[in-house]
Amino acid sequence: MPVAPTETAITAENQQTDEPSTYRFSWTVENFSRLGIRKHYSEVFIVGGYKWRILVFPKGNNVDNLSLYLDVADSALLPYGWSRYAQFSLSVINQINNKHTVRKEAQHLFNARESDWGFTSFMPLCELYNPNRGYLMNDTCIVEAEVAVRRIIDYTNYDSKKETGYVGLKNQGATCYMNSLLQTLYHIPYFRKAVYHMPTTENDMPSASIPLALQSLFYKLQYSESSVATKELTKSFGWDTYDSFMQHDVQELNRVLCEKLEDKMKGTVVEGTIQHLFEGHQISYIECLNVDFKSTRKESFYDLQLDVKGCRDIYASFDKYVEEEKLEGDNKYHAEQHGLQDAKKGVLFLDFPPVLQLQLKRFEYDFLRDMMVKINDRYEFPLQLDLDRDNGKYLSPEADRRVRNVYTLHSVLVHSGGVHGGHYYAFIRPTLSDQWFKFDDEHVTKESMKTALEEQYGGEEELSPNNPGFNNTPFKFTKYSNAYMLVYIRESDKEKIICNVDEKDIAEHILIRFKKEQEEKEQKKKEKAEAHLYTIIKVARDEDLTAQIGREIFFDLVDYDKVRSFRVQKQLPFSHFKEEVAKEIGVPVQFQRYWLWAKRQNHTYRPNRPLTPQEEAQSVSKYSSKPDVGQLRDVTNRAFNSELKLFLEVELGPEFRPLPLPEKSKDDILLFFKLYDPEKAELRYVGRLFVKASGKPFEITSKLNEMAGFPLEDDIELFEEIKFEPHVMCEHIDKRQNFRASQLEDGDIICFQKSPRPENEDQYQYPSVPSFLQYVRNRQVVRFRSLEKPKEDAFCLELSKLSTYDDVVDKVAHHLGVDDPSKIRLTPHNCYSQQPKPQPIKYRGVDHLSDMLLYYNQTSDILYYEVLDIPLPELQGLKTLKVAFHHATKDEVSIHSMRLPKNSTVGDVLNDLKTKQVELSHPTAELRLLEVFNHKIYKVFPPNEKIETINDHYWTLRVEEIPEEEKNIGQHDRLIHVYHFIKDPQNQMQVQNFGDPFFLVIHESETLSEVKVRIQKKLQIPDEEFSKWKFAYVSLGRPDYLQDSDVVSARFQRSIYGAWEQYLGMEHADTTPKRAYTANQNRHTLEKPVKIYN
Repeated sequence: MPVAPTETAITAENQQTDEPSTYRFSWTVENFSRLGIRKHYSEVFIVGGYKWRILVFPKGNNVDNLSLYLDVADSALLPYGWSRYAQFSLSVINQINNKHTVRKEAQHLFNARESDWGFTSFMPLCELYNPNRGYLMNDTCIVEAEVAVRRIIDYTNYDSKKETGYVGLKNQGATCYMNSLLQTLYHIPYFRKAVYHMPTTENDMPSASIPLALQSLFYKLQYSESSVATKELTKSFGWDTYDSFMQHDVQELNRVLCEKLEDKMKGTVVEGTIQHLFEGHQISYIECLNVDFKSTRKESFYDLQLDVKGCRDIYASFDKYVEEEKLEGDNKYHAEQHGLQDAKKGVLFLDFPPVLQLQLKRFEYDFLRDMMVKINDRYEFPLQLDLDRDNGKYLSPEADRRVRNVYTLHSVLVHSGGVHGGHYYAFIRPTLSDQWFKFDDEHVTKESMKTALEEQYGGEEELSPNNPGFNNTPFKFTKYSNAYMLVYIRESDKEKIICNVDEKDIAEHILIRFKKEQEEKEQKKKEKAEAHLYTIIKVARDEDLTAQIGREIFFDLVDYDKVRSFRVQKQLPFSHFKEEVAKEIGVPVQFQRYWLWAKRQNHTYRPNRPLTPQEEAQSVSKYSSKPDVGQLRDVTNRAFNSELKLFLEVELGPEFRPLPLPEKSKDDILLFFKLYDPEKAELRYVGRLFVKASGKPFEITSKLNEMAGFPLEDDIELFEEIKFEPHVMCEHIDKRQNFRASQLEDGDIICFQKSPRPENEDQYQYPSVPSFLQYVRNRQVVRFRSLEKPKEDAFCLELSKLSTYDDVVDKVAHHLGVDDPSKIRLTPHNCYSQQPKPQPIKYRGVDHLSDMLLYYNQTSDILYYEVLDIPLPELQGLKTLKVAFHHATKDEVSIHSMRLPKNSTVGDVLNDLKTKQVELSHPTAELRLLEVFNHKIYKVFPPNEKIETINDHYWTLRVEEIPEEEKNIGQHDRLIHVYHFIKDPQNQMQVQNFGDPFFLVIHESETLSEVKVRIQKKLQIPDEEFSKWKFAYVSLGRPDYLQDSDVVSARFQRSIYGAWEQYLGMEHADTTPKRAYTANQNRHTLEKPVKIYN
């Protein structure tokens, strides 16, 4: 067995593009549903000299989907800094019909941090484990991996600017599609200059202004030394983090962004730039053949969508684009004043734009497979494009023939992957020279013309046999990386388009802003380089405690991220640091006393002891490097950076003047005090005191009343705040017991309040300190969304994590103005998919709000709500079924949602449908309920079957009248299944079903020609169309064609509803109308439309 070789770095100079090593591995997993482990690995297989394996989570990786990954089998044994790049696909085989095999493609740079990659939500578990779907047969699952390995550049020390003169764009998560488009637009200098000239002011913020954000981005691309972030730009679009992790279509983003910029440029000096660069015009015409009538319409375009399927190159696509269509027969054109006429219909171009954007239709909807597919066919495009060829056959007669429509290729945008996702990058030659560059997110590399053009044609790639001495057939695999969008620049306009752009084109305030940003960046870089010489000292004071407690924090004393910090050289004597503090806050050195913090066993931090004079005489480094001095330091991964956190004790007298500090004896304890007001439910910091360990709390009550502003004789209650994680611990203090006996020590926190009167206890929601802290610890702001609008927050409510189910629905109902809270149904949030979970929360199905918000190990703050028409407990006692009623004599199908008690039968469903909702052919008609899946009838439900176990999520429930002929079936008659089918284009020996299946009674000696007469009458098919139909006996998916003289019943030996795998098949074209799909058929199946909100 070969061993994975040691991987070495590949520099830009000796960059290799070895042919990938490709292998297909099949893994049969037996006893799949009984695997008692969370994750399961396949045996190891070798591709490209590397060890791989498949990783599967049979019950999902914290999701309700099968999770499937490709894993580097020996990652723990590989040398430091290893990486390998692979394009791969993972499949779960459908063992009934290969057409339904689930296959997803991806590519990834595997490394020590990401040694496995794939799909957390590969396919729904309910679909996988459904025995009727074919993915799990005899408890066996078949998983396949196809892997292609390619060597790539090691980017660890690669400098794009130094190697190429250009910098890349950082990927925010799934923004490679945007990065490739932005690089393309940036490298059209005329466009860049227009963006620079869009009016902006020094008061604008890039995150709120698309023009300024784009100016900022382009300036940094032009002058930065390293890759540039795009967060300001996406924020200016109005996008959040979720949008940045949602991959969209580059063609769609191009249109939306250009439309937005066109709108923003209106009324400015650059108005019309988008139209001038990208707008062309075409003439659509319809011309009658036999009368003098012609209809024309002028249309503008910013890009052209060209067919890839069935076209070998761009010219073939343009030929197809302008190809005339004959309107004749049933498709005649209705011409004004001439009626129906034979005509020809087509499109010709009036003019082409200076910058021609060609969108290649790599994604199309496959009606046969009812899914989007990627077209990876080979498709060639030239370096020079002549659209005047063949005497200008693409141009309309009105076109200006003086303009030469010869174009040179500027950029090639590539999509690598499949319909479920992938990666975008761009090949660009910025100055139209022979040197091409690849812009792949952060990295820019020099590339050959062959790489930029020929290797992006798509199609198949052929690998040499592994053993040339044998007659191996060369292995071919599909190239999933191919051109997706092309940008051409007209030769006659290239001097104007590829113009010079420098700082004279950039507004002064932009230069100032960006140079300031660069200086700050350099300063941070310098500070980082010198970080090992410095330490950060954060100093908290009484003022910080007063400002934060009760507003920003409630537990502990201070949030150190919001106090004053000092960057101090480690070798600086601590006394010098005190002088610096004196200058900053105006407190002389002799009035400063610093306390170190300690982490206690209960994981809280408290001031522990003051620094001694001997310690203050040492250098700062003694505190930032010694873990035994008791200070609170951040133990983080920040290189060379440790933080020293101190509490500064200052005594203030009249007019807030500093006073000498009291001597601290061993018997003195420093305590911090918080005051709670139950009437306002407010907590605030009121100060600190030294007390004697031998003293008792009642001795300081007068002083505490004075600090609180109460009468000195008021009775107060004291509580020690001990901890708040994982739960609140706040205990009452016995005022007659001394402080030492109460185990109080330096740094402890005492909360106090007026002693509550019995008559007031029920008046306040949180009458005591512990109840208030418990509330603060558990309060939760929940964002509620309507289940019908799952992306929009409808309202927010502040609740407690300990709120019961009834508490939550009561408050939601009150907010919505719903009288009956039981009509509120809530659904939890899936933190991984950012969607509602499939199953709603049952009535009183959880104890507390915290249970509603928990999703595996993550906590959400989102719940979805519905307002039901009946109470939820009543609804839960009902079963809802969606059934399709097929009318007996009309070509009509109506969908009905049936709601009946769970103990109802199929007969109850049919009676309810019959008496209330549907139109029957005659009053005594009998109905039946069928289970239909994949255009086959799998079951006829007996009337006494309980509906509780019937599932309408995965198959169709069809209700129809029972034909009279079936009621009177003869002894020798047969009841057979009749299905529509076409041949599988991928496998002519298999068939694909479509349309509505039905039952048919055939008589003992009835020939096919006699059966066809009855079928034609039943389906009402015209003679001309029906004559094209072929009939076959189909068993286990294989057709055996019948002659008109064949006796049909001879093939069907038994009459049984469940024999769906043997049927009379009708082969003909599928002309049933399909559902409407998005106008942009290139958008991936899982994508949402691109929106720019600002």
